[in-house]
Amino acid sequence: MIEINNLVKRYGDKKAVNGISFTVNDDEVLGFLGPNGAGKSTTMNIITGYLSSTSGTVKVNGHDILEEPELAKKEIGYLPETPPLYMDMTVKEYLDFICDLKGVAKAKRKHMLERIITLVKIADVTDRLIGNLSKGYKQRVGIAQAMVGDPSILILDEPTVGLDPNQIIEIRRLIKSLAKSHSIIISSHILSEIQEVADRVVIINNGYIAAVDSLSDLSKRLSGQTKLLMTFGGPAKDCSAKIRTLPGIASAVPKVINSKVSQIEITLVGESSTEIRSSIFFFMAQQGWPILELRSMDPSLEDIFINITAGKRKV
Repeated sequence: MIEINNLVKRYGDKKAVNGISFTVNDDEVLGFLGPNGAGKSTTMNIITGYLSSTSGTVKVNGHDILEEPELAKKEIGYLPETPPLYMDMTVKEYLDFICDLKGVAKAKRKHMLERIITLVKIADVTDRLIGNLSKGYKQRVGIAQAMVGDPSILILDEPTVGLDPNQIIEIRRLIKSLAKSHSIIISSHILSEIQEVADRVVIINNGYIAAVDSLSDLSKRLSGQTKLLMTFGGPAKDCSAKIRTLPGIASAVPKVINSKVSQIEITLVGESSTEIRSSIFFFMAQQGWPILELRSMDPSLEDIFINITAGKRKV
């Protein structure tokens, strides 16, 4: 767990970070977002111990990053935006070098590296020069070096930048697998990636925390309601009136999309405080109306980000 409390960083008269507080829970993926110049990079540098704060505290599994830097940093694996790779080393030589830097005992090294190499899927390139690897493999090697020493927390800065769609999917799967045993902070300007992997997001703007919450709750708070689009097989007559009897349903507007097979599309609006999906599922099953599709029409992370950072809305 990382606990950040009232963090402030001054550069002369300017406050790059202004009293921010949030936590990163065990086995959680936290998306850390903000426009350029918002204080995001400064905050990440303070968390990793690269910079000291003007005031406030950062505790990593109970260890203060300033008072107990060695113990705190042992708990953190860091992948900066540009991975710190040595192009004239092989992957194996480089990871051995990182073990030396992190003080990993030689007796533990072989087993640990075998496990990491298997997990990040770089076993077929361990004897190749890093400079000859593709961008995707370089990112994987960067993640591998962050995992050396078995830290409980991983901080990943733009882990998919410059990758092609297939490589992005591979890194996304890797992050999801790592989240089963690590707390992860991931920072990215590719908001769709954050939406895919993050349990919660922190949005920072002008040095302040603008929002902290799960994506679903941020969407509800931004729009004030839950909006779903459902396609089902059933009668057009009276379906809307029946669905509106469910608790939390504010409106249900149907549209026939295939009269020959009685296929109906209906837009459902629910109260933001009520979870309506499970009640809809059981109701439709009781009526014998099969749900063919049910998807959210709530604001995307991109919509939320733009509204918050443009100052249009506080959530």
